[in-house]
Amino acid sequence: MTTVGIIAEYNPLHNGHVHHFSEAKRISGAESSIVIMSGPFTQRGEPAAVSKRARTEMALHMGADLVIELPVAYAVQPAEWFAFGAVFLLEATGVVDSLCFGSEAGTLGALLPLAGFLAEESSALKDEIRARMAQGAGFPAAYSAAAAAAWKVSFMGEEKPADAEILLRQPNNSLGLHYLIALQRLGSAIRPFTVPRTGAGFHDPLQGGSSIASATAIRRLLQEGGSPAAYMPEYSVSILEREHAAGRGPVILEDFRAPLRHVLSTHSAAELRTVQDMNEGLENRILRILPQLGRFTVAGLLQELKSRRYTHTRLQRLLLHTLLNHSKEEMTPAALAQGPGYIRVLGFRESGRRLLKQMKQRAALPVVTSPARFSHPMLERDLQAAAVFAAAYADPVRNDLYSDYLEPPVRI
Repeated sequence: MTTVGIIAEYNPLHNGHVHHFSEAKRISGAESSIVIMSGPFTQRGEPAAVSKRARTEMALHMGADLVIELPVAYAVQPAEWFAFGAVFLLEATGVVDSLCFGSEAGTLGALLPLAGFLAEESSALKDEIRARMAQGAGFPAAYSAAAAAAWKVSFMGEEKPADAEILLRQPNNSLGLHYLIALQRLGSAIRPFTVPRTGAGFHDPLQGGSSIASATAIRRLLQEGGSPAAYMPEYSVSILEREHAAGRGPVILEDFRAPLRHVLSTHSAAELRTVQDMNEGLENRILRILPQLGRFTVAGLLQELKSRRYTHTRLQRLLLHTLLNHSKEEMTPAALAQGPGYIRVLGFRESGRRLLKQMKQRAALPVVTSPARFSHPMLERDLQAAAVFAAAYADPVRNDLYSDYLEPPVRI
């Protein structure tokens, strides 16, 4: 049985995701599918609109056979480590033959050679990134510009290469490149495929007459009280409505202002300095800004902190690391390069039972269906993150806060 891997957040699952899923099955020729999905918090440093169980249910209704959680240690990271953690898990299952991602490029032609070049991460490239950051550029801009310059130099007058900077600045291309880089660094035999991203772009507003909208636009619509029915399959809309009626979403970053304010105002600069991504004196800047904010809001703090060097997304991730007590010590590059230490099953269809049976024989990591029976420091962070997320509900109950311990994997 051939299996295609898909890496997603499904925040929430919409018609564009359904199109990508069907195309992934078609072009890979796979009989089954495994989704690696972020848990309660996402790569852009935001909470998911609804819980990972609700989003797992959406994925299973769409047709995914098995959904696996990307640990929060990788889910709330820049593209490089987000991609590495997800690809590491696909490889570790022992049953995935292919990986399919969406991209603005729509083909692997320009992406594969650039990924091969970047996978080597030469000392010259590292030096150029550091030099550009020293001039005030943020890491994403410094990386894309340095990579583009090094890529052109490597051709030494030969045929003009694809414009690496343009590719790296397009969000789906950038993530796709990092998936390809991870495959190469892991020496994986998983075969990559890509499909063109259709409809709205990542930041595009809603467009009349189109059934495909970005997840960002749909989340904004939800926050404004609108109906996303035109842009989502019926089962996703039904699950969203159920969660909303129960007071379980949509969750937004502002819902965490009280616990975040508590952490920031009760920790010293030395204590904050230990938080992942708290670099270059940001802890002192935060402590200076707090008394000047008046009524504390997350949006207000982000606005005061934002600069050319520190993008909105990077600062959101920093605030989540602070909220979740993620330390630099536990998230060093060396630690992250070890990969996840387990395969956490969030849910499966009846057809996914066969995959689970195969994985228990072939997987390179323990397959976890009951977190209460398995111990790992990274898994403890996942369980804590789920509890913190659920605490933002209108009236959280025991089963919300401790669903990871009390609820079995989702099945449909």
